Amino acid sequence: MQNLNALLNTIPQPDTEAMARAQQHIDGLLKPPGSLGRLEALAVQLMGMPGLAGKLRLDNKAIIVMCADHGVWHEGVTISPQIVTAIQTANMVRQNTGVCVLAKQAGAQVHVIDVGIDADPIPGVVNMKMARGSGNIAREAAMTREQANALLVASMQYTRQLAADGVTLFGVGELGMANTTPAAAVVSVLTQTEPEAVVGVGANLPVNQLAHKVDVVRRAIDINQPDARDAIDVLAKVGGFDLVGMTGVMLGAASCGLPVMLDGFLSYASALAACQIAPAIKPYLIPSHVSAEKGARVALNALQLEPYLNMEMRLGEGSGAALAMHIVDAACMMYNQMGTLAGSDIVLPTA
Repeated sequence: MQNLNALLNTIPQPDTEAMARAQQHIDGLLKPPGSLGRLEALAVQLMGMPGLAGKLRLDNKAIIVMCADHGVWHEGVTISPQIVTAIQTANMVRQNTGVCVLAKQAGAQVHVIDVGIDADPIPGVVNMKMARGSGNIAREAAMTREQANALLVASMQYTRQLAADGVTLFGVGELGMANTTPAAAVVSVLTQTEPEAVVGVGANLPVNQLAHKVDVVRRAIDINQPDARDAIDVLAKVGGFDLVGMTGVMLGAASCGLPVMLDGFLSYASALAACQIAPAIKPYLIPSHVSAEKGARVALNALQLEPYLNMEMRLGEGSGAALAMHIVDAACMMYNQMGTLAGSDIVLPTA
């Protein structure tokens, strides 16, 4: 198994010369310069990614969904039965969940990974199980640092293999009852923000139980004392296997010079960790949508990312990533198929 640091050292810098050429090409398309706004900036960002080799054809898409249970479920921080994690994972194999139908529309393949479900292996699911659920962060660490490192490497390697097989656009997703609690803890620590500002209702937790959930997150931080300067320590102590797995996907995609589409609040927590572990991955992240979960803006502001969509979604699973893949397709179509000003004998006045 490759060493984590060795893998991290493979993350390439964006090709700034290619980005400059892309901007020049876009400015010469059949439109007023800048009139397609952020779609133009997205195309330039993509053209700077070495893994795409200067070709904006992202036809081979994959959404990697990390599934895991959480010991903190036993603290009563969600109304969903824990068995729903395993049931919904099996539904993903049947391709009838939210992310599966949206991914199908986007032309993306969904890869379902068991990184810590509290159940026997599920047929059709990739088995990367680290344990049957993480530790209860309100009482102990979610996992050991060794487990976190091993899962980071395993998920990076899985992503890199998909890239070797031809995947050019990745999306991240997660599934796990009670997982907004560890996500809030990770965001709270890494952004140095009080739990009250980042703890939300998750999967419809009654508002009158929200104070209890805030208290659980505060206890988790107080008991485990995660080091905000060490993102792996934070993930291991107050995170979860799904969060670590998504972090690995982001790092793995970036190590291949390829884009990765973030999903919602859970993915923001993982992205905060990933950007601290390897700041060089930042140019490879594409934010899909603004999660309706409380704390979303806190995390996005810390990441300095502005998503493309605001659909008031909070399903998770990678559903937002699937939906926003259409915007990537639009950027590629614009870049590759629009006519040029010169080809139509249009000369725009210079300032």
